[in-house]
Amino acid sequence: MNEAIKVHSLTGEQAQSCAPALADVLIDCVEGGASVSFMLPISRETALAFWRGVAQDVARGERILLAAEDAQQRIVGTAQLVTAQPENQPHRADVAKVLVHRAARGRGVGLRLMQAIEEAAREAGKSVLVLDTVTGGAAERLYARAGWERVGTVPNYALMPDGAFCGTTFYHKQLVSN
Repeated sequence: MNEAIKVHSLTGEQAQSCAPALADVLIDCVEGGASVSFMLPISRETALAFWRGVAQDVARGERILLAAEDAQQRIVGTAQLVTAQPENQPHRADVAKVLVHRAARGRGVGLRLMQAIEEAAREAGKSVLVLDTVTGGAAERLYARAGWERVGTVPNYALMPDGAFCGTTFYHKQLVSN
């Protein structure tokens, strides 16, 4: 694991100012084939609009946004924790958009983001986390290494950026207090 990688949460204002760097990571991931809600070609304006919306959610306290920075303080990864949940699920949160720029992969960025998102969830009083990912993708290996439990798979749940159908695998993790 690369110790030069620093993970920290962003305020809504910081997320707004970091939107261009976050957009770079999102665009790289989509162009690299990640099925993360966007189709090819993804425009810079689409990516920026997405991050501006996330920044608004962060400012309202509905979402926690993490950024992973390298030694040059470039954002190379990000993850989100959606904390705004229905009234009967105040203990749960959704992990979303765990993204690592292709140039930073293989350096432990994804695992650092997962560890930080779990800690942020504990601090927010969340004890049950859920997420979904492309079936058979590299992220499945990451989530298994991080101790997440596979729930099941839904075939043809989403589309890859090129329009091909893909299955989605759902995971959960029960957090225990430290």
